[in-house]
Amino acid sequence: MVNMIRRSAASLLLGSSALWGACSLQSAHAASASDAAQIQALQREMQEMRREMSGQISVLRQRLARAEVHAPNTAAANAAQARRVAAANGQPLPESYARDIHIGGDTGTGSNFGSAMQKADLGTPPSDRGVSSSWSSFRAATEKEEALHLGGMMVGFPGGRPTISSDDGMYAMSIGLAFHEDIGGFMGMSPRRGEARGDFSSLAENARRLRIPISFRYKNWIANITPDFGNGTGDGSTTLYEANLNYAGFHNTVITAGYFQPRVTEEDSESSNEFEMMERPAITDIVRNIAAGDARMSFGALHYAKRWWIAGYVTGQSYGSRGGSPEKVTGVNSYTGIADSQSGATFRVAGRPYMSKDIDVHVGLSGITAFKVAENGGSRSYTFSEGPEVNLTTTKFLSTTVGNVGSIWSAGPELGFRWKRLVLKGEYYHIGVTRGDNYGASAANRGSVNFQGYYGAANYTLFGKARSYNIKEGAFAAPGVDHAFDPAHGYWGALELSARYSVADLDSALGTPGGIRGGQQTVWSAGVNWYPNRHFRFMLDFNHIIVSRNSALYDLYGRDGNSVAGRIQAAF
Repeated sequence: MVNMIRRSAASLLLGSSALWGACSLQSAHAASASDAAQIQALQREMQEMRREMSGQISVLRQRLARAEVHAPNTAAANAAQARRVAAANGQPLPESYARDIHIGGDTGTGSNFGSAMQKADLGTPPSDRGVSSSWSSFRAATEKEEALHLGGMMVGFPGGRPTISSDDGMYAMSIGLAFHEDIGGFMGMSPRRGEARGDFSSLAENARRLRIPISFRYKNWIANITPDFGNGTGDGSTTLYEANLNYAGFHNTVITAGYFQPRVTEEDSESSNEFEMMERPAITDIVRNIAAGDARMSFGALHYAKRWWIAGYVTGQSYGSRGGSPEKVTGVNSYTGIADSQSGATFRVAGRPYMSKDIDVHVGLSGITAFKVAENGGSRSYTFSEGPEVNLTTTKFLSTTVGNVGSIWSAGPELGFRWKRLVLKGEYYHIGVTRGDNYGASAANRGSVNFQGYYGAANYTLFGKARSYNIKEGAFAAPGVDHAFDPAHGYWGALELSARYSVADLDSALGTPGGIRGGQQTVWSAGVNWYPNRHFRFMLDFNHIIVSRNSALYDLYGRDGNSVAGRIQAAF
């Protein structure tokens, strides 16, 4: 209807212009013939027609205004109408539309920048990784979160991450942040007779993660690079977290090649911005580091659906692990670096056999193998080690080196259950080490080796949106913030309580010639996490640590102790 009225008005205007031109020509011709009377008659006729056309145009304009009032009530239509009415009457733009910064014309996708900023405060924390969503999912997220349009470009916060893209989302670049700063200390960790003290300060701090995920998109092709300026247990340890190429053009599927963190175990599939406790259970870190972990050269894919999730990767060395020289040292039958890189693989499958508004049941199975460990120093050996589930110390209670390694494997089940605001989950993993073909090795380097570990965790959301199931990770997501922190209006963000019991056992065949004493570590943990909005979190953890005797100088007789630590987190 509106278009028809506009076409009618345009036709009248064109007709009026044509008539005016014709009359002018006739007037000129008459003037040349000195026929003044005829000219005057034509001029009177022309003026009458112009008055009649002006009246018709005025009627059409009124009809057009009424039609636009009854047009679909979209943000773009309302904003455009408000501008036209205000301009026609010489009035300023209404305040409600003055905030509608829509440079470059009305596109109908929404452009209230203040609303976009406000929406970016709500929801779950952004991931600590680069973007891997499909082109269609990216466009849907951009429209959902709203964006500022600058000509043919958009600036928005899809998923809570600052992003610049073309209007169709074909080209895009985003930059994020995963900032984790830890501070705390240990209590009751004093050494006994014959022991070394170890690195157990009463007050210490650590830049646990300082990641800056940067993503570049062209349609369904995404390149991610994420440096980490806070990796490890000491400030200033700079490394690479990921650098990979992804293709997301197949339905709910992401194919990845490059330095990556292959997803294995439920805890490892979660972003570190979503952890219930400050650190993963010890057994999870031990298992994932066999052939996965951060910045592992990988090639593989994941696929997810509403009820199931599956992923598999072929893996190689981790970034930066090929230091030294693979050449033989002069006069010495040994090497100073990796002469033959590791090869391995990971596999994980998970599903939700039952789900409802209040209940989610999670089951899964994870497997990982290093079917060829790296050759280093002229031999193939592997060191298993792990700290006490708080990253404020360089001392590791659990540590043992297994020599003459042929291959390493680990597998185990995952179980999880959510009922309303309560989440329970746990995992068990068995680790097996087969020996190599060095039959001249000593008795200590013969025979298979077996380790194990498990954990159980509980989490309850006191207020805010409770933890839910994330189908893209095949794991439980962090709580969501329905209302950003605003005490004046009774909004406090989200708050949750967590508890965990964790065991990692690196003892194998004790009392036999091939026995290994790596120690057994048990950790009782409790924590509280507060989210004032989706981008910030404050964590406080208490750990009670029980470690049985191992062969290290700082744990000759076993040791018990406690730690209290807090974390400041920012995520974009």
